[in-house]
Amino acid sequence: MTRDRQRLTEGAIALVLFGLTIPAANWMLGHVGTVCVPGGPCLVPVWPGIDAPSGVLMIGLALVLRDIVQRRLGPLAGLAAIAVGTLISALLAPPAIVLASVAAFTLSELADFAVYTPLQRRRFVTAVFASGIAGLVVDSVVFLHLAFGNLDFLAGQILGKAWMILLALPLMHLLRRRDERLGLVAA
Repeated sequence: MTRDRQRLTEGAIALVLFGLTIPAANWMLGHVGTVCVPGGPCLVPVWPGIDAPSGVLMIGLALVLRDIVQRRLGPLAGLAAIAVGTLISALLAPPAIVLASVAAFTLSELADFAVYTPLQRRRFVTAVFASGIAGLVVDSVVFLHLAFGNLDFLAGQILGKAWMILLALPLMHLLRRRDERLGLVAA
């Protein structure tokens, strides 16, 4: 397989996985958790004594996968992924949280894009971490404010998404090393 074909194949896989995180996050909100709040989200523990809506796990992963889409397919593909992800979010979010889901997804992914893009060529792992943190803060504040009218789960939202980003960082380091070894360059 040529380097270019490998880059495109890996980008397509990341794009599909990115797209799948959105319905997974919306589904998890109402179905996965140690407790489901009546009229509210299902919660998962993210730290001792701190719970978060369960969808945070997929959103943290989405922020990392969008970075990989951009690394493999380029910034326009990254922006297109955000647009498609926004549409998927609008179509699949529970009616009560459509606006919150769409606004949080769009704004957080754009924040991630804005931080990741200038950093990624020189410091890929740092770019994934910094952009993920920027995206998760924006996502958490916007989603909680619009969906629930408060920031009660803010600490849990931030911690849950941060765990996913931190778990991905060793894999991003390995990806960067593999890219160097194989001569794969960012799109």
